[in-house]
Amino acid sequence: MNALGFDNDKYVKLQSQNIRDRISQFGGKLYLEFGGKLFDDYHASRVLPGFAPDSKVRMLLEMKDIAEIVIAISADDIERSKRRGDLGITYEDDTLRLIDAFRGIGLFVGSVVVTHYRGQAIADKFMKRLDALGVKTYKHYIIPDYPSNVSLIVSDEGFGRNEYVETERSLIVVTAPGPGSGKMATCLSQLYHEHKRGIDAGYAKFETFPIWNLPLKHPVNLAYEAATADLDDVNMIDPFHLEAYGKTTVNYNRDVEIFPVLEAIFKSIYGESPYKSPTDMGVNMAGFCIFDDKACCDASKQEIIRRWYAAAVAVRQGLSEPSEMRRIELIMNSLDLSAADRPVVGACLARAEETGAPAVAIELNDGRIITGKTSSLLGPSSACLMNALKALAGIDKKLPLIAPGVIQPIQHLKVEHLGNHNPRLHTDELLIALSICAVTNPMAEYAIDQLGKLRGCEAHSSVILSHVDADLFKKLGVNVTFEPRYQAKKLYHK
Repeated sequence: MNALGFDNDKYVKLQSQNIRDRISQFGGKLYLEFGGKLFDDYHASRVLPGFAPDSKVRMLLEMKDIAEIVIAISADDIERSKRRGDLGITYEDDTLRLIDAFRGIGLFVGSVVVTHYRGQAIADKFMKRLDALGVKTYKHYIIPDYPSNVSLIVSDEGFGRNEYVETERSLIVVTAPGPGSGKMATCLSQLYHEHKRGIDAGYAKFETFPIWNLPLKHPVNLAYEAATADLDDVNMIDPFHLEAYGKTTVNYNRDVEIFPVLEAIFKSIYGESPYKSPTDMGVNMAGFCIFDDKACCDASKQEIIRRWYAAAVAVRQGLSEPSEMRRIELIMNSLDLSAADRPVVGACLARAEETGAPAVAIELNDGRIITGKTSSLLGPSSACLMNALKALAGIDKKLPLIAPGVIQPIQHLKVEHLGNHNPRLHTDELLIALSICAVTNPMAEYAIDQLGKLRGCEAHSSVILSHVDADLFKKLGVNVTFEPRYQAKKLYHK
């Protein structure tokens, strides 16, 4: 089983206390820019084993009596129907999803700010929809030459044009469906308006990565570089912190590049800057909660390899530039990593070569590697999933759990009525068939009960998987990678 290396309970306590301290520093009101994912930070849970994907939410729940959520969404993203890559939904729909999710756990959502507004009709339509749902909306406008023209930005023609967001609590968490939504500008605009109203308020930033008090080339920080290779983000020593305090800390290029501008904006609003460096702005305490550095290093190295495979597949699909893959290769080379360091890869490719057809391998949490081959009844993902469940349940691999009388009607339905050319069962169809058999077969029911044990397991496929199989592995919490090649030589792949 993968070794734990991160103390999640300690993290929640330290993080919430540090934010409370920052609120006090600014006289009782703080605008906190929340980077990354709030509800499902699976990257953090993969590179910091022990980190719970909902840790940030748990931390906010510690302060739910003083916290208020403001969601920023760019009118430009609304106009071009931008979608979240992981969920496949538009930013508008994700805004509604986030509101429901926050409210569902007892957090107060104050409003939605539509940034980069310039009269887009579709943005107006979305705001009207929110108003009908009882959600307050505000418009923030594009400021020419932002963020370089500080004198214009910090004026009635800059931030002053933006609608003042009325808030009720002392901690204002500004989040968004994705990057580039205008979170920072929303926070700074509010500081300008609060100052004009004589209200003391401050700004801080909460980003988990890079972890500022780990070395620049620590695998955890390099895994963040690999994860953001498409954004050209680069970790770097914070030169402002080094000059101010003589201490080496890590930040990333965009925050370092923007800091002189932020410092000038702070000075224009307050008369002085409360921060001497980008690191000062952060409140992240994750680095203090690592208790097994080796476990986190090992997990991060595996994440880097997974990111390389994801980039290679995206290049093969024409969805990414080769430069992204090459940036991750440089990171791998710096750590002396290769695909051979991912055990399931070798087992999968050996099985594919042996059978002359696509294969899949899963590494269970106890270290056992289970493979699956292509057959007339099952695709390799389904076969591997079935074999893994049998292994976890201690059931003989040769013992059939699904009666042929159940599989054949499904295949008939797929081919004769639904127009599929492939009669083999996908993973979701396999589980449905297994569930049907579980009504009369206790062994099938026992196999299904093992599904939860697959969370955190590693898997690899010798070909690019269908969306159905890839999505099901994801739902089960299996970290799956693919070789960057298709099973069939054609242009259109379902």
